[in-house]
Parts: sequence; structure tokens; C-alpha cells
Amino acid sequence: MLKNNACMKLAILSFFLILSLSLTSYSQTYYIVRHAEKASGDSASMTSTDPPLSADGKKRATDLKKILNKKGIQTIFSTNTVRTRTTAEPLSKAKHINILTYGPRPDAAFITQLKQLKGNTLIVGHSNTVDDIVNGLCGQQLLNDLPDAAYDNLFIVTNNNGTFELKQEKYGKKAPVRTSVKRQ
Repeated sequence: MLKNNACMKLAILSFFLILSLSLTSYSQTYYIVRHAEKASGDSASMTSTDPPLSADGKKRATDLKKILNKKGIQTIFSTNTVRTRTTAEPLSKAKHINILTYGPRPDAAFITQLKQLKGNTLIVGHSNTVDDIVNGLCGQQLLNDLPDAAYDNLFIVTNNNGTFELKQEKYGKKAPVRTSVKRQ
């Protein structure tokens, strides 16, 4: 009887230890993408500084929604340009989540804001800002500016109890292969 009582106490203690660890541990994921393909210079609806998405870009935005629809996205960020907002829009509408504006450059305050969020987040940026977001979240220089034709990268930064890990995937139509541009 005494052995059974001791075993029961040990089992209960183990249960509460595991429960407390699971309640204090957390994981969250940031999905960072460059805006989808923008319309070329001959588009009638294009403005010189803020072009809309091309037909391929609209398709890619829909592809992004399909990939992230079941990923538990709770927050969506975009710069205040037509091409970034339109890239985020299909997921925003599907999940009934407002698109929050940041920028135009992701600074330390924005990175801190991202790290304080609870839940998974989509961030849509530009070829010269995606690396700043990824590097800021990870706390180290992992990426450089993206090539101009690179639209198919999905950078996934996972925060497991304060440890940030980067994974890169591709989505949508394959973009032409080009090297990244190293900043001076």
C-alpha cells in the first residue's frame, strides 16, 4: 500500500511538472515574403512609384493564401504599397484579419513589436527589406537583399522559447534563378 501511494504521488508530481512546462513553453512562426510580381511599365493602371500586381502576381497572392490558410495566422503586416497589400489581401480576406501597416523600412522597434506578438504572423515586404526582417528576428545576418526577379521565397522563422530558426521554402510558380545582391 505504501509503495502504491508513493508511485501515485510520483505520477501526480510528474503530471504537474509536464503540465507546467507545456504551459510555459511556446512556439510561434513568422512567414516572411516579398510582394508578388508587380505589373510591368506598360500597364495602364500602373503608377511610377507604386505599381499594382500583375496577373502572375495575383495568382501568387492566391497561392500564398492557400499555403498559409491553415497555419494559424493571427496577424498580417504589410508596407503601405499596393503590391504588398494586394499580396496579403487574399489571406486577409479569407481569415478576416486586418492588414497592419509597417515601414517603409523595418526598424528595431518593428522587430521588437513582432517578437512581442502571440500567434503566427505573415509579413509582406520588398526585395530590400525581407532580409532585414529575417535577420532582425533571428538576431544574425543570414540573408542579403533578394534578387529583383525572386518572388517565390517563403521564409519561415520559428520562435521556440526564444530560439529563432530560419527555414526557406518556395511557393507558387517558380521564379527565375538569380543570385542575391550583397549590400555594401
